[in-house]
Amino acid sequence: MTATHASDTTLRVLGTSDVAGIEISLADVVAVVEQAYDTLAAGRSDNPRKLTVKPEDGHSVAYAMLGRDGERGVVAVKTSYKHGLHEDRDKQHYYTTLTLYDDATGLPVAMMDCARIGALRTPAVSALLARELAAPGSRSALVIGTGTQGRLALPFLLTTMPHLERLMLFGTHPDGIRAVREQLHAHFPDREVEVVSDLRAAAGDSDIVLATAGPGTPASVDADWLKPAALSVLVGYGIAPSTLHRADRVIATSAAQMRVTGTDMVDAGGELRAVDAEFPEVLAGRAAGRTDPGQRIFAYNSGLVVTDIALGHRFAQLALAQGLGTAVPLWQ
Repeated sequence: MTATHASDTTLRVLGTSDVAGIEISLADVVAVVEQAYDTLAAGRSDNPRKLTVKPEDGHSVAYAMLGRDGERGVVAVKTSYKHGLHEDRDKQHYYTTLTLYDDATGLPVAMMDCARIGALRTPAVSALLARELAAPGSRSALVIGTGTQGRLALPFLLTTMPHLERLMLFGTHPDGIRAVREQLHAHFPDREVEVVSDLRAAAGDSDIVLATAGPGTPASVDADWLKPAALSVLVGYGIAPSTLHRADRVIATSAAQMRVTGTDMVDAGGELRAVDAEFPEVLAGRAAGRTDPGQRIFAYNSGLVVTDIALGHRFAQLALAQGLGTAVPLWQ
């Protein structure tokens, strides 16, 4: 896309309501995210390690991520800031933005609220991980958590794995459970989710365990609870470090990011299990994911900014075509 709606002194700003009004299918989101991984694996994109700042008392955390999508010819910067980490969810403040530049014309494309981008690309990545790494014949999935990532987890899983038969959910917030059901029915009206209270039994019945809960969750699935060939995918919280350390293979979207953000999964000696392969290389066929049907796999989904860039650029294309957003003379 050429930034025909911008000049070198103006920036198109897309707020929350602008981004929320854009229609895009789950299959389109998966395709855009997969393309971003393929381009990265081919060496045509750049995804440097994220920068993090956090005060000693841990009341806030901020990230800065720079990247370039070689397929789309776009350079972008994403920032993320969360305040009130020790507070209840309704008292926390969270702001995330994505600023895109057209690397062919040198012009700015847009700055946008990135919350919806993250809410879509993360479960899309989890669904791709499940498609590539789940044991052959997998038919059951358990989602832990009903927050932002948990609410679209099942619709995305069904998008990449439509043969799943049993869908389970463990959550502790009634509003969140209701929201998960609403999202599932919105995308797959003929499917139902089973809300479980016995987490150990549910984990033992699941081919795929997807942990998306927040840090305050009481859930902690142990390796002993899992099927011999189970796939466990960690996005947030809800599974114990043993699921990582006792896995037959470990796959991460980024080994470097896992070393930064996965410190809560260290063993008793403070060590983090090494990664066997990175997911972009697995998708590209350059590295093995599951090498045996009976393996127990642990997958770490930390997100890569190139996926935000690709999906954010797609949203910007759709928004500019509809005339959405506000032109701000930022550099005048």
